[in-house]
Amino acid sequence: MKVQNNHAWWLVLPVFALVAFSAILPMMTVVNYSVQDIFDPTTRFFVGTDWYEKVLTDPRLHDSLLRQFIFSACVLAIEIPLGIAVALSMPTKGRWASLCLIILAIPLLIPWNVVGTIWQIFGRGDIGLLGWALNALGFSYNYAADTLDAWVTVLVMDVWHWTSLVALLCYSGLRAIPDVYYQAARIDRASSWAVFRHIQLPKLKSVLLIAVMLRFMDSFMIYTEPFVLTGGGPGNATTFLSQTLTKMAVGQFDLGPAAAFSLIYFLIILLVSWLFYTAMTHGDQNR
Repeated sequence: MKVQNNHAWWLVLPVFALVAFSAILPMMTVVNYSVQDIFDPTTRFFVGTDWYEKVLTDPRLHDSLLRQFIFSACVLAIEIPLGIAVALSMPTKGRWASLCLIILAIPLLIPWNVVGTIWQIFGRGDIGLLGWALNALGFSYNYAADTLDAWVTVLVMDVWHWTSLVALLCYSGLRAIPDVYYQAARIDRASSWAVFRHIQLPKLKSVLLIAVMLRFMDSFMIYTEPFVLTGGGPGNATTFLSQTLTKMAVGQFDLGPAAAFSLIYFLIILLVSWLFYTAMTHGDQNR
């Protein structure tokens, strides 16, 4: 009988301690705040689930949640197919492949607040190339005053910033496919679509799962870029959940409702991510 050595688990304890310090303890603090009415550091009262009931009936949460789901759905619908297309069109070997990888990595290296500033200037009608060009072509473009223009600008900005991540993930997945599959496809005279449908796409399923999860969580928590670009406007057109939460916690200093809001926010992300994971892995379990 083989004896298992479990002493290696001791090496994991520092990681558990770090997670407990950086995640679990702050989470417990937020849970504590969500069930109390805090007047000052020494005066607080237990209110139970009152803040949760208040937040769940708050129309601001409903409007922000709807905008957030629409934005995340648009992001996934555009960036996932576009990232796959970019990865398929990239060269596989040589200097051009290295150059393409470097170019794709550039948007990912730009900080979020800088991305918002770049597009804020880029979209202006007086000094921005995009705004000036659209107005010169006869389009009345003004992301600061028009709701549709603001939405399209925020969406295009996110696509420009994060499609590279999906493309790089898909590119690594494509390069991991053994060449024997392509040799068999050439012998069978399979078309390019058949190769993609029956070889590349099934082999990319695990990579696409990671890409979908990452892009959903990032897009659902977006804050800096639309805040810098539009400030949540015009009106509340681009005010997403994170901005609503920040206004509640920092602007109004409603710590109790903000804590309850943040926990509901976290549970929504966790639930939707689990649904994505279950849906995308269900096909593999049935095969």
